Amino acid sequence: MKFYLASGLENKAIVQYVRDRLVAAGHIHTYDWTLNSRATTKEALRQIGIAEKEAVAASDVVIVLLPGGKGTYTEFGMALALEKPIYLYSEQPISLANAATFYFVDGVAHVDGEIDSFIDQLLDVYQ
Repeated sequence: MKFYLASGLENKAIVQYVRDRLVAAGHIHTYDWTLNSRATTKEALRQIGIAEKEAVAASDVVIVLLPGGKGTYTEFGMALALEKPIYLYSEQPISLANAATFYFVDGVAHVDGEIDSFIDQLLDVYQ
């Protein structure tokens, strides 16, 4: 499975944890944005944006770890438009008061609870 991980910068450690578990199981991470430092120029932002756009398109599945940052929802939208399977993970069940309408369209699977349980579920699906 080729996967893309979308999330906010504040979730960098958990993104890296999920990445490491999936890569160790033989899956391919299409782009590791956690290796970037915060972009400070328009050109740096453009280059990162191009890389992330290409990585979402190249993925078989997009994994969204909430809470997300600004780019998370762009990546989520690209995955929807490209009809990629999306796994929307949150430690706690998603509150309707904080949910986006797109969380509930076809192709978006909701998973909450412990992160290791979520990763194990992914590994069961994508063996």
